[in-house]
Amino acid sequence: MTRTDDDSWDLTSSVGATATAVAAGRALATKDPRQLVNDPFADPLVRAVGIDFFIKMIDGELDTSAFGDLAPERVQSMIDAMGVRAKFFDDYFMSATDTGIRQVVILASGLDARAYRLPWPSGTVVFEIDQPDVIAFKTGVFNELGAQPPAQRHTVGIDLREDWPAALRAAGFDPNLPTAWLAEGLLVYLPSDAQDRLFDTITELSAPGSAVATEFVPGIMDFDPSKGTAMTAQARDQGLDIDMGSLVYAGPRSHVMEYLTGKGWDVTGVADEELFRRLGLPARPERDDNDPFGEIVYVSATLG
Repeated sequence: MTRTDDDSWDLTSSVGATATAVAAGRALATKDPRQLVNDPFADPLVRAVGIDFFIKMIDGELDTSAFGDLAPERVQSMIDAMGVRAKFFDDYFMSATDTGIRQVVILASGLDARAYRLPWPSGTVVFEIDQPDVIAFKTGVFNELGAQPPAQRHTVGIDLREDWPAALRAAGFDPNLPTAWLAEGLLVYLPSDAQDRLFDTITELSAPGSAVATEFVPGIMDFDPSKGTAMTAQARDQGLDIDMGSLVYAGPRSHVMEYLTGKGWDVTGVADEELFRRLGLPARPERDDNDPFGEIVYVSATLG
């Protein structure tokens, strides 16, 4: 599905299906003995969405022979990458609360279960923003599971292309309080000007002492849509209707770390390969056409 200015989705289609893919990755990483992340909700959420491809994936029943020369060590590296990503942002939130932050906003939250699975300090309020259907579906699954979040969870069902700051305030957000923001797995699905507006708005809504975390994907600037399409072609042959070549917005855009620095944030970044090293994981296989995005830099920043 080619992106348009007014497109929409649920968790089985378009950008929404990529959120389900990430949750499937967290489910696998949770089952891994090294357990870089502990997300007991990822598995039931993926099953509730019902995409057969991802259910087979988390059950170990996927026919990997269809993926040609995708070696076992590369598959394991992909699972590790999901664990590393989740751990980085989990640690970010816990560090933010250690500084006294008690207001959290998760943008394009998808199947994120952090409101339920992290040990939030008493009084923490977590706001989740996503498409109304996505929010309603996930909330329904949590209710069926009888899950109770340790944080106060407030959902904001709105598209980020609409007036989400007003909806966020209406849900109880206080811009005078320091906030920990998260934009995980979001930026590549935004046009370049929308990425800038997002960080402009976050800055405007952030009191001193706030924090923000996201990723910087340098490869998106030179991203070849045909390679993105090829990357997901074999999965489409097994019934997964995701074409990464048509979902992302490639081309020139602001350097995330430089842009935030220009807005007054104190920014740090760490490449995914360095995180692998710090965690004692095997080095990632050499990147090739199976990985057209290339290096990922995980970014966190604070506002003085």
